[in-house]
Parts: sequence; C-alpha cells; structure tokens
Amino acid sequence: MRHETIEKSVNLMMVLIVVAISIGGLVEIIPLMLSSDATQPDEGIAPYAALRLEGRDIYVREGCGNCHSQMIRPFRSETERYGPYTTAGETVYDRPFLFGSKRTGPDLARVGGRYSDDWQRLHLKDPRALVPESNMPGYPWLAENIVDPELVTAKLRTLQFLGDPYTDRQIAEAAGQVEGKTEMDALIAYLQELGTNRRARR
Repeated sequence: MRHETIEKSVNLMMVLIVVAISIGGLVEIIPLMLSSDATQPDEGIAPYAALRLEGRDIYVREGCGNCHSQMIRPFRSETERYGPYTTAGETVYDRPFLFGSKRTGPDLARVGGRYSDDWQRLHLKDPRALVPESNMPGYPWLAENIVDPELVTAKLRTLQFLGDPYTDRQIAEAAGQVEGKTEMDALIAYLQELGTNRRARR
C-alpha cells in the first residue's frame, strides 16, 4: 500500500528522490572532504603562477578537456605510457578538476617539458603541420589575444579568499608577470609544467 501511495503521488516521489540522492551524495563527498589525501597538496605542488593560471583558464574555455584527459589511472598500460598515476594531492588547486576520461587526443597530465615552446606554438596554430593525422582544430587566435592583467589579479585575489595560499606580494606582482603576454603564451606556460613535479620524483 505504501509503495502504491508513493507511485501515485508525483510530489512525494520527487521529494523522496531528492532525499535519496542527497544521502548518497553526502556518503560519497564527506569522507573525501575530510581525507588529507584529497585536501593536502603533494610535495612540490604549489598554486598556479599568474601566467599558468590564465593558461589553465584558457584551456578550460577552449574545451581542451573535451578531448584530452588529465588523469593517469593506476594501470601498468597507462603508467608505462604516460608516467606516474595521478593522485588527489596534485590537483588540490584545480577548479574545476580536469581529470576526464575522453582521449581523442593523448592524456596531458605529464606532457610538461616533453616538447619545446616552439613545437607547442606551431601545434596550437596548425596541428596537422606536425601531426598529419591529427583531428585537433587549430587555435591561431590565441596568438593575437592579449591577457588582461587586471583580470588575472582579480582571479588570484578571489582564489586567496577561497583559501589558496597566494601571498599579497604574489597578487601584487601578477599583473607585471602577464603584461603583454598573449593567450598562446599563457596556454603554453600551463602545458609546459603539467606533471613535471611528479615526473622528477618517479
């Protein structure tokens, strides 16, 4: 009888669905929030420098994460190809996380330093000039768009408010670090350091 009552009442059914999802979500999220493995940075992990932070935001804006994951799973086939598996402690300053599972292109979690800045620049402008079979689109406009120093400073100030350990000096110097830089420069700066801290300790 109770089951029939729930099925016949749309409002009651919606309330119970919300309650069930909320309980399930809390059971998954709360232990993760309390785990030091997920909230404390790994050795060598620091908040993004101003130019890299802007590069990461450009990476998100342009949808790079739709084709490139940044999560190496703890399987031999992946660690032999890409490097050490990804840990929660290396992503504590990421908002949003860029783990992903889509690999139309290769995983980029450890791509930092594997290619020169010039290679990255040409690849971003015209991927098929370097990889003829690539289906990645080009991003030539990034070389023309200039980074906004005031916006970057505001981002660092906001992240400091949210708890990232940026100092007032880092925030004050942020505008000077990105002055005159293009979005291409910022994206390359971001890519060139991805995973370098983990690879050094492999």
